[in-house]
Amino acid sequence: MYHVRSKDRTVPKMKSKGAVKKRFRMTKSGKLKCSRPKRGHQHAPKDAKHKRNKRKAIIVTGTWAYLLKRMMGGG
Repeated sequence: MYHVRSKDRTVPKMKSKGAVKKRFRMTKSGKLKCSRPKRGHQHAPKDAKHKRNKRKAIIVTGTWAYLLKRMMGGG
């Protein structure tokens, strides 16, 4: 019979995803924030209300928040 060392029976660590860490940030209370899409260019045809609303951050909640936190390296 083979002898198995205890070191070999550990669960491998999850690697954090750099793309997620780049696009989302964690608030002090543990929520996830990200910026709104379509803010890059071609702002001339958009009205002021549309551009103003794009400045507000998105707070990610629910299942997506749980998955993204795990991808960022948090438990």
